[in-house]
Amino acid sequence: MAAVRAVCVVGLGLIGGSVLRSAVAAGRPAWGAAASSIDVAAARSAGYPIEAGVDVALRRAAEEDALVVLAVPLPAVPQVLDAVTEHAPDCLLTDVVSVKAPVADAVRRLAPRARYVGGHPMAGAASSGWAASTAELFHGAAWVVDTEDGTDPDGWREVARLALDCGAHVVPAAAEEHDAAVARVSHLPHVLAAVLASVGAAGGPLALALAAGSFRDGTRVAGSRPELVRAMCEGNRDALLDALDEALGRLGAARGSLASTGSLGKTIEDGHQGRRELAESQTAARTPVRIDLSAPGAMEALRGLGARGGRVTALDAGCAIGEVG
Repeated sequence: MAAVRAVCVVGLGLIGGSVLRSAVAAGRPAWGAAASSIDVAAARSAGYPIEAGVDVALRRAAEEDALVVLAVPLPAVPQVLDAVTEHAPDCLLTDVVSVKAPVADAVRRLAPRARYVGGHPMAGAASSGWAASTAELFHGAAWVVDTEDGTDPDGWREVARLALDCGAHVVPAAAEEHDAAVARVSHLPHVLAAVLASVGAAGGPLALALAAGSFRDGTRVAGSRPELVRAMCEGNRDALLDALDEALGRLGAARGSLASTGSLGKTIEDGHQGRRELAESQTAARTPVRIDLSAPGAMEALRGLGARGGRVTALDAGCAIGEVG
């Protein structure tokens, strides 16, 4: 049985803190570091192994051949990559940043020797920081692991194994595919929630006094830290613009129909159908899939699995064990 790889987490906010907690809970050697003195103090107080600084943590990662996890906002990625190049240039590297193409580009430019396999767990909360992190955050969640052509299968396996150890299932996807998808189902909802919250608040005290479940649910993510939301959405600018254009087109059609005929029928029916498709995709019967990670075309096969809505649920003897609806 292969030795369990140690994990070095750089960044101890909601996601990074949850990765560290989950890795420790899974029995992995793991340690963290962060620029935030508040998160560092809180993590140490909770009994987790925290190094004196990012440079110290990365040097230890180089010595122990650990998997380094970048868990910082997108604007902070270049600075951390500079430290990676200085202290652990040949490390196995992944990240949990919410966009993939910009991170991959930054790695190519700033840490070209790193063995990089991008990642993104689709889990979160409106609150942030170490205090919001939990070892259960990723249980049952999708965790994207990049499948670009040329990705080292051994590196991919290690990143996928971390995701599985954290309780997630793995959805394989290429960086551009991931960014286009999350623009629709993650970043656009943040923008729409911001607009909905501001429109509701502009209605004054009476509107807010009458706000109930639909308004609270629709605006939940607007409670996230604005600087984190900006970094996430602005970092995926091109794909988000496409999603916004489609959303604005549908809103314009809804307004035109309401003004001319008094009906919102098509808009409401299309939305209801979209919600049904989400529910059906989550409960559909699934067919087992087995992909040999050492075979030619393994990354292409994994991408195909993800594109069909499939996922990897286990690793066994050099193979990815998955299922698809």
